Amino acid sequence: MVQDFLEERKRMVTHQLRVRGISDRRILEAFESIPRHLFVPADEREWSYEDHPLPIGFYQTISQPYIVAYMTQLLDLIGTERVLEVGTGSGYQAAILAEVVKTVFTIEIIEGLAQKARDRLANLGYRNVHVRVGDGYKGWPEHAPFDAIMVTASAGKIPQPLLNQLAEGGRLIMPVGSSRHSQELTLVTKKDGRFQTSILAQVIFVRMTGEVEGKGRPDP
Repeated sequence: MVQDFLEERKRMVTHQLRVRGISDRRILEAFESIPRHLFVPADEREWSYEDHPLPIGFYQTISQPYIVAYMTQLLDLIGTERVLEVGTGSGYQAAILAEVVKTVFTIEIIEGLAQKARDRLANLGYRNVHVRVGDGYKGWPEHAPFDAIMVTASAGKIPQPLLNQLAEGGRLIMPVGSSRHSQELTLVTKKDGRFQTSILAQVIFVRMTGEVEGKGRPDP
């Protein structure tokens, strides 16, 4: 019999998310229902629901469950939003968002990851997620503005094209910093045409690649 890891998902929600302040019912239900083990390589599957990131190939990772939940909750979503995700990776964050909002547009610069995520999400029945291969620095202007933007890779600063594509009243969450070893999880809210910025936590994410690399080199 194929293991469904249901008990592991329940424990993850109880011991990693609820106790750390994740309270949005829709987010908690998404974590309990989505088979995270299908978003990691087979040889990493037994650790799918542990409290740490895991490698997914191409020198990329799937973030620890709490960080995925925390960033999702910070977007303060009500369910009607169109959300842009930069850095599709395995597709897990896109699946979580798809359970919470109306439409998800997600961009991945690594073609191999993007294709795997597209197939995985389709096989799981997600019809409200649109996957694109491309440079997330530029966003997805054809579908802008977005009610929320989530960037799951770090850079020295927030790309201006993403700020330009944020709707009035919208929120953008992204790890920002020049060091590879520590960044600041930054929340930007657009209000009356102005951007209000808050720094929320110290985090470690993989770096953005593509055009952003020419916008200020990171520390080694």
